[in-house]
Amino acid sequence: MGFQASERVQEINAKLQAFMDEHIYPREHEWDEFTQDPVNLWQTPDWFFELREKAKSQGLWNLFLPHEYEPWSPGLSNIEIATIFETMSKVSWAQSVFNCNAPDRGNMEVLAKYGTPEQQEQWLHPLLDGKIRSAYAMTEPQVASSDATNMELEITRDGEEYVLNGRKWWTTGAVNPHCKIVLVMGKSNPENDRHRQHSTILVPRDTPGITLVRTLRVFDNLHSPGGEAELLFENVRVPVSNMIKGEGCGFEIAQGRLGPGRFQYAMMFVGMAQRCLELMCARAEERVAFGEKLSKKTSVQHEIARCRCEIEQCRLLTLHAAEIMDREGVKAAMAHISMLKIVAPSMAQSVADRAMQVFGGMGVCQDTLIPSVFTTARFCRIADGPDEVHMSQLGKLTIRDLAS
Repeated sequence: MGFQASERVQEINAKLQAFMDEHIYPREHEWDEFTQDPVNLWQTPDWFFELREKAKSQGLWNLFLPHEYEPWSPGLSNIEIATIFETMSKVSWAQSVFNCNAPDRGNMEVLAKYGTPEQQEQWLHPLLDGKIRSAYAMTEPQVASSDATNMELEITRDGEEYVLNGRKWWTTGAVNPHCKIVLVMGKSNPENDRHRQHSTILVPRDTPGITLVRTLRVFDNLHSPGGEAELLFENVRVPVSNMIKGEGCGFEIAQGRLGPGRFQYAMMFVGMAQRCLELMCARAEERVAFGEKLSKKTSVQHEIARCRCEIEQCRLLTLHAAEIMDREGVKAAMAHISMLKIVAPSMAQSVADRAMQVFGGMGVCQDTLIPSVFTTARFCRIADGPDEVHMSQLGKLTIRDLAS
């Protein structure tokens, strides 16, 4: 087992780091000031699109798709992509500059893997070009969505159309005016076995019958310019050709989104936590309390040491999962992916919490990304599946592997 970055990845990562230093870090607070201003709700600063064009011209674009997705992939392996994702995740909005952000990257992966040539032409290519944004509608307010078999939104065939009726919420990105397509999971075949009852279908955001019921606040933050939405689908009609792969394939498609995207998600938390640690160390050297620098206090040293241990453990686990995926495929890595879903957000939340303590008042205001890391990590421990679900899955896999 070796995790040494290849020469190609070292070159890409060096370019990426230089881009972050020149274009991202200097505008970190400018982004926050713009997007948090109510006057600019759901808008994006003009310079953001200029940065995307710069990233595209430098080949720092769509780096998330591993080599099996060629011709759309830059040809990297999962373990190579992992290193890059840590670097680009040290600023909360940087992934979107490189067209590597969720939920778009998961939706692009679905379309690349399961989409028809027509679906890819209409939706995948504009997403890959960064011309549009997308959303993924799965969770529903009236059922326990941690059990995906509970999904009730109805998908009913009527001639050459499907008709959708139901309600979704926590649909990330659906409020953004650039969102043009929503991948919707719903129940199409209630007579089938439990895991073959649901389908995933493409629904243009402006289809008649879709109502934005409300925007949702995450820890009182609207997450502009993307936003989380509650959507009502009333007799929403789309062509039969919008069905992805086929009726009853919704769970297979949902699992398909749990491949490369899962360790990319974990490496995002590694990058965010590493940035918190870097800020924490700088703060400890700068600040003096009770006659000495914070860095001289044993309690602060211990907290920094704990952070470094936890980040490195998560980093190595993520690289190990990526290495298994490259060598043996997604199925072989499922136990490690479950571990990452448990470990990564909790690790980032803990690191951010310690960083807040060292920063004091500055640690809970908009002057650093630390509060954003904390709330994102805590939110994702529910939004990307509750800890309990991932632990149950890991427990079952572990019993199966070790009890025989």
